[in-house]
Amino acid sequence: MRTLILAAVAALSLAAPAFAGPVTLKANPVDSDGRVTLGDLFDGAGGASNVVVGQRAGPSIVFEAGQLQSLARQSGLDWANPAGLRRVVVRNAAMAPGGPAAVAPNAAVETPARPVSRPAVARAAYGERVISRNDIVEVAYEVGGVRLTISGRAEGNAAVGQRLAIRNLQSNRVIDAVATAPGQAAAGPAARASTQQLAAR
Repeated sequence: MRTLILAAVAALSLAAPAFAGPVTLKANPVDSDGRVTLGDLFDGAGGASNVVVGQRAGPSIVFEAGQLQSLARQSGLDWANPAGLRRVVVRNAAMAPGGPAAVAPNAAVETPARPVSRPAVARAAYGERVISRNDIVEVAYEVGGVRLTISGRAEGNAAVGQRLAIRNLQSNRVIDAVATAPGQAAAGPAARASTQQLAAR
């Protein structure tokens, strides 16, 4: 009898993932109290919404996609990661610029159709600069209402609205970006828009 009970328990344990509820990663995951829950990350988390999976100590916290899948699975949720994301960034809802934060992209985001030319390093007076050489900068790429972010190292100094080169820490590629705030920059259409707005002033 004991053998049959143990076998049944083992069978249920193995079958548990099959009953996991499918969930969808939110396009702009944020939290408001420093406690990141499955409900902050996923639509459809249901009864697992209040399960805490991380503590955010600064303005954002980064999860590895595989780690996040494992944490979700432990609570009976199934996230398939259909976009093949490597990392997921969760920001403080109160500090997210223009709204909630972003999902970190994979390398495909950094490879536009035309080659990225290395920009001239922006030079700004020390008192004006918001980014200094070798700072770790969060670069936002926004297109079609989807906001993606990566982390990189600044290759020069820049004030708000000035262009600078940022080297992606993962791919070692250089990204042409525009400084938008301390430790933050924009690339792609958002960068062009920021430059045009400053030029119009």
